[in-house]
Amino acid sequence: MVRTEPPEITQLLLAWRQGDPSALDQLMPLVHQELRRLAHNFMRQERPGHVLQTTALVNEAYLRLIDSSQVQWQSRAHFFAVAGQLMRRILVDAARERQSQKRGGEWIRVSLADALVSPHRSDSVLIALDEALNTLAVMDKRKSEIVIMRFFGGLSVNETAAVLNVSADTVMRDWQLAKIWLYRELLNGGPDES
Repeated sequence: MVRTEPPEITQLLLAWRQGDPSALDQLMPLVHQELRRLAHNFMRQERPGHVLQTTALVNEAYLRLIDSSQVQWQSRAHFFAVAGQLMRRILVDAARERQSQKRGGEWIRVSLADALVSPHRSDSVLIALDEALNTLAVMDKRKSEIVIMRFFGGLSVNETAAVLNVSADTVMRDWQLAKIWLYRELLNGGPDES
C-alpha cells in the first residue's frame, strides 16, 4: 500500500502540472519502485504466460502518465490512483484484443470472489469486471472510483478519502456497497444480461 508521502513527490507533481519538464525527470526515480509494486500486483493476478510482464506494464503506464500532463495532480496518492487506473486499462485492452482474436469469445458468469481473488484471472473475467465497473461508473461514479483506487490502485481508505475529498467513513460505506453491487452484477452474468 502507498503509506508515506514524502513532500518532494507532491511538490514535483505540482511542478510538473505547472509545466516544469525537469520535475518529471526528478519524479520518476522516486515513484518507480511503487509503480513496479503496483504492476507486480496486477501481473500476479493474471494468467500464466501473459504477454505483458511487470516491466512492460510499468513502461506502458509511464508513457500514458507522461501523456496525462493535463491531470490536476493533488497528491502522491492521487498519482498512484491514476497509475492504477492506467494499468487496469492496459490489461483490459490487452484482454479485449486477445478475446477479439478468438472465436466464440462470449461472456461467462463469474463471481466477485473469482474476479477479485482468483490468482489467475482469465481475459473473460477481467473484461466482465471492467464492464461491471463501467456500468457502476454510470450509476455512481464515486463508488466506481473507490473500487478502482482501493483494488486497482492499492490505496488505503484514508488515501482514497483524501483523493476524493470525502470522509473515511464515506469511503468504507461506498466500498462495501460497491463490492456487494459488483458481486451481484458478476453473479448475474454481466452488464448485458437483464
